[in-house]
Amino acid sequence: MNLRRQKIEYGGSTMPKCRITVLKKMFDENLAKEYKRHVAPCALFTEGQEFIAETFEPPEGFCGWAWNDIYKSYLTLLLGGSFPGMKDKRTFITCCTTA
Repeated sequence: MNLRRQKIEYGGSTMPKCRITVLKKMFDENLAKEYKRHVAPCALFTEGQEFIAETFEPPEGFCGWAWNDIYKSYLTLLLGGSFPGMKDKRTFITCCTTA
């Protein structure tokens, strides 16, 4: 998932928000069979799907497990932080670990 901090006009004031984009879905069936009971790719997200997060809660319709996985990165960007090595300091690529 790609997290990107941006400012969006809302009711006359500018508030920090974060766009969350599902870049790619990956699933390794062999690893899943070896280590997990549930063997299926994520059915909740589709590639290209986007969400706008603006609070400390997940956006409506966002998977709770995925939110838990990306939350630290989300907070860092929302509060103005950045990550070394990223071409755009307002962007970070992370993943959900449930698939």
